[in-house]
Amino acid sequence: MKRLIKATSLQSASDLHSHCCGGDGSVDMDRRHALDMLAKGGLAAMLGSLASSLATAAAAQEDDVLRIGYLPITDATPLLVAHAMGYFADEGIKAEDPTLMRGWSPLIEGFAAGRFNLVHFLKPIPIWMRYNNNFPVKVMAWAHTNGSALVVGKQHKDVTDFSGLGGKQVAVPFWYSMHNIVLQYALRNAGIKPVIRSQSDPLAEDECNLQVLPPPEMPPSLAAGQIDAYIVAEPFNAMGELLAGARMLRFTGDIWKNHPCCVICMNEQTTTAKPEWTQKVMNALVRASIYASQNKSEVAEMLSRDGKGYLPAPAAVVQRAMTLYEGNADYIDSGAIQNQAEFNNSRIDFAPWPYPSATRLIVEAMNETVVSGDTRFLDGLDPDFVTEDLVNYDFVRTALEQYPDWQSALSITPSADPFVREEVLKL
Repeated sequence: MKRLIKATSLQSASDLHSHCCGGDGSVDMDRRHALDMLAKGGLAAMLGSLASSLATAAAAQEDDVLRIGYLPITDATPLLVAHAMGYFADEGIKAEDPTLMRGWSPLIEGFAAGRFNLVHFLKPIPIWMRYNNNFPVKVMAWAHTNGSALVVGKQHKDVTDFSGLGGKQVAVPFWYSMHNIVLQYALRNAGIKPVIRSQSDPLAEDECNLQVLPPPEMPPSLAAGQIDAYIVAEPFNAMGELLAGARMLRFTGDIWKNHPCCVICMNEQTTTAKPEWTQKVMNALVRASIYASQNKSEVAEMLSRDGKGYLPAPAAVVQRAMTLYEGNADYIDSGAIQNQAEFNNSRIDFAPWPYPSATRLIVEAMNETVVSGDTRFLDGLDPDFVTEDLVNYDFVRTALEQYPDWQSALSITPSADPFVREEVLKL
């Protein structure tokens, strides 16, 4: 049995904010406002204000320099490993050092303006961008599977399942996120109604109030008691456990078996104009995904601030996020893991194939998920159409055929056809 690492103490929530965010502890209110504006459907307005920057997007399609934008979460692993291990260089691709962004708003802005031509997005984000804002984003592959969880503050010892989140304040990383979808699925099944209100408004015992927070702000906000729980990608759950006294309530991969979290995205104009270049990029990413799946401990060390510094988290935090799961008695006894024996999956894995069945389920679930803003773009949006229109399967499949070891990942269910699967949700 693996042992849990003991949590370290910090003097204050501001210390934790600096530790998580690498900053001075201040909150960037302009960015938070922009993120909320984008979540409400304001991408078109933002693009209008960036008209002079759109020439950069055209230039990015003409040169052959790879410009990567990412958030400091494990979803970015394939992009970062491909850069760190020289896989892009092996394909003859010139890649700039990846640019770390601290929230979904600036990453979306940077991609839309052409600053980045390779990014990872929460899976529902490209659906919202393409069909609400008519932006030519294409899903090229999955970044990773599972790799997310919900943690609660140390003061809430009575919260043992999702029904205990009634009357509580919970943070999600973006309205259009897998986290919001899975959280609300679990809340509804527990008899709790998701709502979006001011934090000062009273809540009924069967209501859970949601808000958007950038991932780096979640652990310090939890430590300060500004929120009661949060659901997000790693390593911020592990960071919450080790540095903010958080308790793991449930792993999302223990609810939706091997679900996608982030997906790798490119501009459709780029993939159409430069197919050979795009294929080389995808070859490197698939190779990186396989390496990450087979060498999680080494990759965790490499990505951490104690390694190459792609993530601002110490090695112990990233190691926990990458490796502490299977057969762990503490998580099983607490109920954070309930389906591992049946699912036979891991806390995190890296499987690039973008299963159409998952895309279909996401589109259907988005119609049942409470978000802030106009959701009329979902009215009549055909899930089968989205599976064919949003995702480019050609480049990733060619790369997967070149590197068949992708099928050895724990998140790939052995079957006659590894490109097809059945989606499994179980609370």
